[in-house]
Amino acid sequence: MKWLYKAAAVLVLVGLGVGVKLYFFPASAPMQYLTSPVTRGDVQETVLATGTLTAFKQVSVGAQASGQVNSLKVELGDAVKEGDLIAEIDAQSQENALRIAEADLEKIKAERAAKVATLQQAQSEYTRQQKMLKSKATSRQDYEDAQATLAETRADIASLDAQIVAAAIDVDTARVDLGYTKITAPMDGVVVAVVTKEGQTVNAAQSTPTIVKLAQLDTMTVESEVSEADVVHVKPGQKVYFTILGEPDNKYEATLRSIEPAPSSILTDDDGTTTSSSDEAIYYNALFDVANPDHKLRISMTAEVTIVLDEARNVLLIPESALGDKDKQGHYSVRVLTQDNRAEVRGVRTGLSDSVNIQVLDGLTEGDLVILGEADADTVVSQSSRRHGPMGF
Repeated sequence: MKWLYKAAAVLVLVGLGVGVKLYFFPASAPMQYLTSPVTRGDVQETVLATGTLTAFKQVSVGAQASGQVNSLKVELGDAVKEGDLIAEIDAQSQENALRIAEADLEKIKAERAAKVATLQQAQSEYTRQQKMLKSKATSRQDYEDAQATLAETRADIASLDAQIVAAAIDVDTARVDLGYTKITAPMDGVVVAVVTKEGQTVNAAQSTPTIVKLAQLDTMTVESEVSEADVVHVKPGQKVYFTILGEPDNKYEATLRSIEPAPSSILTDDDGTTTSSSDEAIYYNALFDVANPDHKLRISMTAEVTIVLDEARNVLLIPESALGDKDKQGHYSVRVLTQDNRAEVRGVRTGLSDSVNIQVLDGLTEGDLVILGEADADTVVSQSSRRHGPMGF
């Protein structure tokens, strides 16, 4: 029986030794990979920009006449039609100027009428002197005096005709100046700012004072700032969409209309040229229009803009993080997990990218598992065992 006890003791020692070895020296587990399947979907290559909403058309309605604003016919937010009366400026001086101009015109016309009568007399005297000279009934001096008087009278009438034209222009100018005291809307729009108040005096001699600002809000323009690195890829006709801060889930779609040829900073440069430094970014305005029938979009709102450079639909996609090195032919190396759990390196030709997923043109098929990363299973097993105690002992 002793040999049985010895055998049992040996088995216990062997088992104990195996357990200690497995605990302190666990067997190597197979490599575990983080993978992602090759799927089909849509991808867009885009440029992101921040924009500002402006009115499609906005004008400052100014005064071309000086004086006190007697009445203001509109309020902030009013809708006006082209030709509607906006404001009236005291017109007393302009009315007086028109009366004076009209009186001067009538005076010159009267002078001309008198000269016409004088011309008739001078013509008759000249004709009489001409006949008398032929019959030697008058002297040549009298004849020449009559001739000179006739020519002078004709010249006076021609001068008065020119004065009448000038006086008529003065009347028209005075009438226009009087019209300037009634300020009308140059277009259909909405009053977005009232700059001059009723009773305020304006001086148009030094500058053109603004009375109100009108804007057409049925269509809005987005001025989006595109960096100099991206602007070379942007062109009119590209699809664009944007969101506003108040409605981040509501996407407005439009088409890019134009890209300004110079950065907006050119407006503030004295010499008309732009300068840049290493720490100063340069942006160009890309413009597009969007319908705004309910006037929900407002002036100076911020727009988060996405410009679609290119897009592809129902194409093979993989995470961009799965890409490895790029060879001289432009192919990327991608590791693919085989059915026997091995990592196989393939050359892949890629297309469009949205910085998260990238289009696969060849080298992979739908359903392939691309490797994104790997984890050492030995480390996982060892850490798990130590948390649960030494084999349950």
